[in-house]
Amino acid sequence: MNLNKVILAGRLTRDPETRALPSGQQVANFSIATDRYFNDKEGQRQQQVEFHNIVLFGKIAEIASQYLKKGSLTLIEGRLQTRSWQDPEGNKKYRTEIVGERLQLGPRSTNSAEPQKESSSEEIPVIQEDDDKEIDIKDIPF
Repeated sequence: MNLNKVILAGRLTRDPETRALPSGQQVANFSIATDRYFNDKEGQRQQQVEFHNIVLFGKIAEIASQYLKKGSLTLIEGRLQTRSWQDPEGNKKYRTEIVGERLQLGPRSTNSAEPQKESSSEEIPVIQEDDDKEIDIKDIPF
């Protein structure tokens, strides 16, 4: 059995960059930061930050570019993918990215001009690739 699944919750380190492929499909690129806290050998609390490159395609890319901004909290589900290419000097380069298949927007930041809502009462939308397509467990290869 093989599984390539990533689930990350973090904050955007920059606004999404959106472009169109020759086919017309939208692509959004951005990165998110995740952190973890731990105690070192001396018992001091430490923070470790990781940065993750995210790529979204289609409708999810359009939604991300419309609603996500630097600092936004988001949850991404997807798969790992590594690309390789040669730079102008002939060196082989690699880049590992998360290709997002599901996006959950975090709570909206409050604006002083708008009335503040209880964040617990506001539903956070979940956007999936192919929302209308059902998957049957029989169709998953094991």
